[in-house]
Amino acid sequence: MPGKKAISGYKTMWLFAMFDLPVDSAPARRAYTRFRKALLNEGFTMLQFSVYARPCATEEIGHAHRKRIRDILPDEGEVRLVSITDTQFSKMEIFLGKTRGEPEKEMEQLMFF
Repeated sequence: MPGKKAISGYKTMWLFAMFDLPVDSAPARRAYTRFRKALLNEGFTMLQFSVYARPCATEEIGHAHRKRIRDILPDEGEVRLVSITDTQFSKMEIFLGKTRGEPEKEMEQLMFF
């Protein structure tokens, strides 16, 4: 498409949320479920148990999602947030047993409605 600029794989990023939350009581399980659902509502996708990621078109968008995650942190447990560029993300190797798996699709131009 003329005039359309490609998004740089070095400017777009992936925000990861990795967490270990207690589930040893009913209130702890509810807190875990609330946090997990909040991540999904923020556009995160589960990559592995307790490892979620979402694409962000810019670092500023990533910062906004980080702030919203900090606002919903459970009272107990550990949560880690890390960002990597789309180019770094595309170099990830995925193995299912000894078989190489397919990575998630590359980030395309984001559409806003």
